[in-house]
Amino acid sequence: MITLGVILLLVGFLASIPILWQIGIALLVVGLVLAVLGGAGRRVGGRAHWF
Repeated sequence: MITLGVILLLVGFLASIPILWQIGIALLVVGLVLAVLGGAGRRVGGRAHWF
């Protein structure tokens, strides 16, 4: 999710498409929050591990 957010940020910035820029920011923030929660040992989405 973080990677997709960064890609959308870059594409939105280079192509001057504001909706891609906003979606990229949202995906990046959500991905970072989920990564922090998962790294802290909390269950994310009811699952302890993502394999």
